[in-house]
Amino acid sequence: MTTTNGNSKIRYAVVGLGWFAQEAALPAFAHTENSELVALVSDDPTKLEELSKQYGVEHTYSYEEYEDCLASDEIDAVYIALPNHLHCDFTVRAANQAIHVLCEKPMAVTEQECESMIKAANDNGVKLMIAYRLHLEPANLEAVEIVRSQQIGEPRVFNSVFTQQVEQGNIRLRQITGGGTLYDIGIYCINAARYLFQEEPSEVFAVAASKGEQRFSEVEEATSAILRFPNGRLATFTCSFGAAKVSNYQVVGTQGDLFVEPAYTWQGEIKNYLTIDGETEERTSAPHDQLAAEFTYFSDCILSNKEPEPNGIEGLIDVRIIEALYQSIATDQPVQVPTFERDQRPTSEQTIEYPPVEEKPDLINAASPAGNS
Repeated sequence: MTTTNGNSKIRYAVVGLGWFAQEAALPAFAHTENSELVALVSDDPTKLEELSKQYGVEHTYSYEEYEDCLASDEIDAVYIALPNHLHCDFTVRAANQAIHVLCEKPMAVTEQECESMIKAANDNGVKLMIAYRLHLEPANLEAVEIVRSQQIGEPRVFNSVFTQQVEQGNIRLRQITGGGTLYDIGIYCINAARYLFQEEPSEVFAVAASKGEQRFSEVEEATSAILRFPNGRLATFTCSFGAAKVSNYQVVGTQGDLFVEPAYTWQGEIKNYLTIDGETEERTSAPHDQLAAEFTYFSDCILSNKEPEPNGIEGLIDVRIIEALYQSIATDQPVQVPTFERDQRPTSEQTIEYPPVEEKPDLINAASPAGNS
């Protein structure tokens, strides 16, 4: 398959130019061979002007001009890095113009929005992938294979901690935009438990906590959750916007355990500690450009007409679980989660490795969640 411009590169518009898009996504295109950055979409004229110069991008659009971008015949796909509450609208509009969509997680803020996105993609024959970059990352895929091959025996317990400090005023602390610990970072713990157990939880329970700081007036400071999986397996995790930076998970089996840290990072080394019969082996995964891997994988799915593994159903399941967890918090009761079988799971065959971006890009009107630009 070739694109409408007659070659085998997928042409992307990056929609939303916040911190992560600028720090991780825009520089990644230089590493790929089948993906090309050709358009930028933002409501910040300064970002559009300076970033278009920085990356040699000719076409720029405001959000009001999004339809013009989609109909321009300049792009084949969009990478949506907008606030969570806008994912559905911008995805459906792209699909309706026959544009493929790589959408950041969480897929949306409600199960109904997820279903609308899936329907729009199916109705228009376009690919929809949710940006689960760890489904392509070597250390996490090695963890999948270790658990699947029962090197630690039968996996019984999953436990994870994912915490960071988020500054007051950050979009992650706003309810209207789909903020909150579960949508932003808890989703990593949920997704990891699912791809490590290779199953779906049937029941969940959660509690939330805050100590009254003004920055947590709209969303919870921290959440702890329990997910019940088939065959008596349990997954627990705690995520927080008000604690020091920690990112790990541990899978405990009948004969050993696997500990991964920092489990969910998008940059730097990741270490796996495999313990069997009291003997621990440490394995280090070198830093990789995870976004370049993501663009390469999605572009290949488009060019070879294959279904992306982290597709809309994958995103829908996580949002369904998150909604159930918030229902549990509100009712102080366990909540049943309707499940259906996944026909695709991440495996080591999906591993894609690119060297990391060496130079940190200059950010334009953007700051990390912790306030460090």
